[in-house]
Amino acid sequence: MYEEELAFAHEVADSAAEIALGLFGGTLDVRLKADQSPVTEADLGIEAMIRERVHATYPDDGVLGEEAGAEGEAARRWIVDPIDGTKNFADGVQIWATLIALAVDDRPVLGVVAAHALGERYAAVEGAGATLNGEPIRVSSADRVGRAFVIHGGVEDWLVGPWAPGVQQLFRDCRRTRGFGDFWGHMLVARGAADVMLESSLMTWDFAAVQVVLQEAGGRMTQLDGSAVAHGESVLSTNGVLHDEIVARIRP
Repeated sequence: MYEEELAFAHEVADSAAEIALGLFGGTLDVRLKADQSPVTEADLGIEAMIRERVHATYPDDGVLGEEAGAEGEAARRWIVDPIDGTKNFADGVQIWATLIALAVDDRPVLGVVAAHALGERYAAVEGAGATLNGEPIRVSSADRVGRAFVIHGGVEDWLVGPWAPGVQQLFRDCRRTRGFGDFWGHMLVARGAADVMLESSLMTWDFAAVQVVLQEAGGRMTQLDGSAVAHGESVLSTNGVLHDEIVARIRP
């Protein structure tokens, strides 16, 4: 199921790579949006291209994108983050990606995570497993926190606030920590290189494609309190085995 849509997402990701890599490392026009997050011509150009391609190929489908919001009320909706990791992109750091998901009745069923500068293409369709550059991937088998490699976004998220004590204790108890923000931390969990990824807040376009890949690789994604992921809320990705223990440990 969704073979045609997956092929379409890969084709669109290839076109996004041409736009993004043609600009990456050069002089960019970086502007701040109302929420003070940056946007570049790559973000705008890629999202406009994807919207045009969706309208041409699947005219009855809706689109939700970071830069131009939602279009259409259809049961099927393409969810797009043209450059996840815009700050990295603008700073010349290779950890950024184009995220493309297809949701049916608000449930993501297909995800492509195209990390163009890293040469990594993650993909998954509900019920069909997950791949990295065409090869199957699977989460780790780490079964206790003392063996876990824990990844987080910006350290400032865990210095203060209700989650800080529990998360800081998790950092002390686990085997290793590193700060790898944006999509990549979740993909490291999906491919078994890391075991846990924590984020204080993600939007739908940040997690939709990532969620499909992680879950099809055998992992689990919820909010920090174990509830279902939601727009603008926290995100916890794990190998599944550790999930309930992590939720219990970091609970305020």
